[in-house]
Amino acid sequence: MNTKQHTLKESFSLKGKGLHTGLEIEVKFNPAPANHGYKIKRTDLEGQPVIDALAENVKGTQRGTVLSKNEITVSTVEHAMAALYACQVDNCLIEVNAPEFPILDGSAIVYAGEIERVGLAEQDAVREYYVVKHKIEVSDSETGSSITVLPDDSFGINVHITFDSLFLDNQYATLNDLKNFKEEIAASRTFVFVREIEPLLQHGLIKGGDLDNAIVIYEHPISQERFDRLADTMGVKRKDASELGYIMNKPLVYNNEPARHKLLDVLGDIALIGKPLVGRIIANCPGHKINNQFARLIRKEIKINDIQAPGYNPNLPPVMDVGRIKELLPHRFPFLMVDKVIELGAMHIVGIKNVSVNEPFFQGHFPEEPVMPGVLIVEAMAQAAGLLVLNGLDEPHRYSTYFMKIDNVKFRRKVVPGDTLIFKVELASEFRRGTAIMKGYTFVGEKLACEAEFMAQVIKNK
Repeated sequence: MNTKQHTLKESFSLKGKGLHTGLEIEVKFNPAPANHGYKIKRTDLEGQPVIDALAENVKGTQRGTVLSKNEITVSTVEHAMAALYACQVDNCLIEVNAPEFPILDGSAIVYAGEIERVGLAEQDAVREYYVVKHKIEVSDSETGSSITVLPDDSFGINVHITFDSLFLDNQYATLNDLKNFKEEIAASRTFVFVREIEPLLQHGLIKGGDLDNAIVIYEHPISQERFDRLADTMGVKRKDASELGYIMNKPLVYNNEPARHKLLDVLGDIALIGKPLVGRIIANCPGHKINNQFARLIRKEIKINDIQAPGYNPNLPPVMDVGRIKELLPHRFPFLMVDKVIELGAMHIVGIKNVSVNEPFFQGHFPEEPVMPGVLIVEAMAQAAGLLVLNGLDEPHRYSTYFMKIDNVKFRRKVVPGDTLIFKVELASEFRRGTAIMKGYTFVGEKLACEAEFMAQVIKNK
């Protein structure tokens, strides 16, 4: 999970008609800097306004996801968002010259293919995940739709759809690994019932819809005259009104293609959370409305808990025990503040300290109300950072790490005997010329106790 962020290696462009506007549209996907996220630029408008592709900016969910900011909108973004999310593109600037993305063939396969073709570029920043720690659920009593997400070690989706239809009743789709998105999900097309087409046209939608960019299901017979009139309005070839079933030009890609497309839509809408999610999503009869409700709920969770505590299972063996810690750090009793390391990557480390009532500083801080001094919490984070840096050096025992600067220190809650401190320290940039710039967090359980930014220098001992 602790990988770096990625963007596109180079830009690519696609052209096609808009599903709802019928316009000929060009959309261009560009590399973007770290921590940029997904942003959409309307190049056809004065000033070329930019909309952040985030759940709170969704202003419409009828037959697609509509993003809006300052009355500027862009719609039908979900297929592109699903491809970016599933292909693990963290940062992308998308330029479009119309109020919607082109529908292409009604799926995400062209987007996924182009992302694969240009490839990804690794960036310095660490990818931040939203890790589901407890069950979260949203439901709609009117439609019977619901989305539940459960804690899991990885990401996965299960989707169930049901319709009162002779040709489409109960279907299920599953994605257990994003690596399988292109093969298992991306080619799934949007679908529509013939009975829905006239009302959609009356609302000024699907002007660009045809039998090549959607699954079309014809199950309730209508007169040949009415069927011909509808075909003429859509600009498609007339068909026999007595022949029911799937009437699009290209046959089903998968037997359960509609369910797979609903899964694709869920992916596209949760891409607007702004962080990759770790958990198992179970979606029952999902649609863009409930997808967005779910994404907004997760966005609120992220804002409340800006940084999540790392998971800590004391039953698992450490990646670095106290013996290895003492090989790397010169600190000894009573000033060695890290008991073990449970996670270690190129740009981050997670360390543990069990705070005992026997800590010597509690004798004077304070005898009647023992509180761990804030400076020692920061010191402990710095020791964890030192372990991160020194672990990558040859002959680390010949080096020591020294503070150069401490900024933006915030204490959120006091630390007392019995607490287990979880330190998460991340390098803000690559370790260069003996200098490390870091951001550190200290948690007690799920609660943030302290955070700080600091700079340290690694110097060879004399």
